Amino acid sequence: MHMRNVLAVIFLSSVFLPAMLFSQSREIGVMAGFSGYKGDLNPTMFNTELIRPALGIQYRRCYSNHWSFRTGLSLLQVKGDDALSEDTFQLNRNLMFKSSIIEFHLGYEFNFLPYQTANPNTFFSPYLFGGIAVLRYNPKAELNGDWYALQPLHTEGQGTASNPDKKPYSRTTISLPFGGGIKLKLKKRLGLQFEVGVRKTYTDYLDDVSSTYADQLEIRKEYGKIAGQLSDRSLEKAQGGNTGHQRGNSTDKDWYYFAGIQLNYTLSKKYIDSCSPFKIKMR
Repeated sequence: MHMRNVLAVIFLSSVFLPAMLFSQSREIGVMAGFSGYKGDLNPTMFNTELIRPALGIQYRRCYSNHWSFRTGLSLLQVKGDDALSEDTFQLNRNLMFKSSIIEFHLGYEFNFLPYQTANPNTFFSPYLFGGIAVLRYNPKAELNGDWYALQPLHTEGQGTASNPDKKPYSRTTISLPFGGGIKLKLKKRLGLQFEVGVRKTYTDYLDDVSSTYADQLEIRKEYGKIAGQLSDRSLEKAQGGNTGHQRGNSTDKDWYYFAGIQLNYTLSKKYIDSCSPFKIKMR
């Protein structure tokens, strides 16, 4: 599906879908926690040396004690560094990156036990969620104390004379968020939830690493000295250079995650006390 079509579906869903769900209970929440990534520069999902801060806001419409629609905006950071690996290939490759991510997401939640922040008769529940997200990212690398955005440097030879059909990757893509957690009632209109969610992306360039080394001299000639240096930082060069040798694994897309605590406040005096959207009670 073309990216414009995906964005159109997400926008229309966020506008019209909540109105179709007979929603009566509405909540807003703020979340703080940490994030990380899994990809070529970090093959392990949860690496404590690479976790970064993350923040988010969320809007939820509950149309029963078990089902709700959610949408929100998250601000995250991710990073990776070959120097932290024990793998010989990674240590020799010697690449690193960091990136901020802005994510807009929407989806559904399912509570295993009856729960709404607006409902005084519910107290806690484990839950699952799933959905779709659009994210904007911008991988950067450090060289001699300065940070450089990597996508404009064409570090894998995108658009060079020998790779004219290899287009620069887009810094906007989609992901599929899913995960779960626990919700707890604090007091009359406040609730707390603990959530862990992972995101499967549809890009392999979250870290600017995907396929093979391009000709470093060609990159330097067409995009500048810095581009050439950041395209190949390996500690040991193959005989004749690394051109054509493995730089990343293009068959495995990148992942990232967001885990944290969210404080929720109900905006409603109405709530639905059963699975039926027609049994509405007033507080």
